[in-house]
Amino acid sequence: MFPTTVAAQQLRDYSDRGWTVTETSTGPHLVTDDRIAAVELTGHLAATVRRYLRANNLSGPVIEIRDAHRREIHLVVGAAKAVRAIGMLRGLGMTVHTDGATVPLPDGRSIGWGIAPAEARWIPPLVAISAGVSAARTTARAHLRTVAC
Repeated sequence: MFPTTVAAQQLRDYSDRGWTVTETSTGPHLVTDDRIAAVELTGHLAATVRRYLRANNLSGPVIEIRDAHRREIHLVVGAAKAVRAIGMLRGLGMTVHTDGATVPLPDGRSIGWGIAPAEARWIPPLVAISAGVSAARTTARAHLRTVAC
């Protein structure tokens, strides 16, 4: 049960967006489905992909997990049509949450919105995140070639 009126309002906001949310012992969680999925990025890659999305006007809701490592969960749509992109992301070690997987939602403690749904103009397609990852990897490889002896 959501204990506060703020949490209850958030639950209504999520429900109004058509999201399925479940309460667990660790707080509220988004349940991914055929409409919404999520891609989890970590470390330097997370920062680089976020800059790529912002520069290309592709930013959408981002959950930040505040722990020892930078972790971001980008909410996305279009996972059903992005099988190759999902394969590429998972092949690179990224977590792609689809088909009923749960994603932690901001709880006011260790998880917060980097970009709240109300601040985002849309939820980007999963392929936009994939493009950001590809661009970040290409840039990193080019940088390594210019710095190598």
